[in-house]
Amino acid sequence: MRLLRAPGVYRAQDDSELLVRSLGHERLREGDEVLDLGTGTGVVALAAAGTGARVTAIDVSRRALATAWINGALNRRHIHVRQGDLLEPVRGRRFDLIASNPPYVPAADSALPTHGPARAWDAGPDGRVLLDRICRTAPDFLMPGGVLLLVHSSLCGIGESRRALRRAGLRTEVVARRRIPFGPVMAARADWFEERGLVEPGVRHEELVVIRSVRPV
Repeated sequence: MRLLRAPGVYRAQDDSELLVRSLGHERLREGDEVLDLGTGTGVVALAAAGTGARVTAIDVSRRALATAWINGALNRRHIHVRQGDLLEPVRGRRFDLIASNPPYVPAADSALPTHGPARAWDAGPDGRVLLDRICRTAPDFLMPGGVLLLVHSSLCGIGESRRALRRAGLRTEVVARRRIPFGPVMAARADWFEERGLVEPGVRHEELVVIRSVRPV
């Protein structure tokens, strides 16, 4: 795919690639309803649209949505874009598959940034401000048999996400893992991560995972 990226829009990286690969293992059919939650450049939405699915892409950033729409046009893949806070723009709808690569990097400030590039990764002191909301609310937006694919770092509680999703009635498993060195943002916070006990002293890598959760039929 050809991908343009406007300044300030999250660049598709290892976590995006891992999510796209996991999406490729799903048996999407033409006409299935797919939601890309936190679309960024739209790379996940475009991958889903390539299967013939009907794709809705949400982001809080209007610039990200414009980028995703343009990338859809460049690749001749139609996606519906909606601006808003997580699932609010699609309240009342149900999806066959929801994919999300939300902000999950632990940050000293408990308040989420409202502008600037950090809005694409900062997620509160434990990295779970948005993850907790997704785990709590996304199951109600799935069709029976619907799938949630959620990617995040080992720093912010893989087990915690799986427990929250099980409490919401979903069956969960980790379907993809990738160990990568810290990028610039994580590396700059490594000492603070150590102080918080999020990583062992000297550790400068993280494990990315994709959690696959299914709503029972």
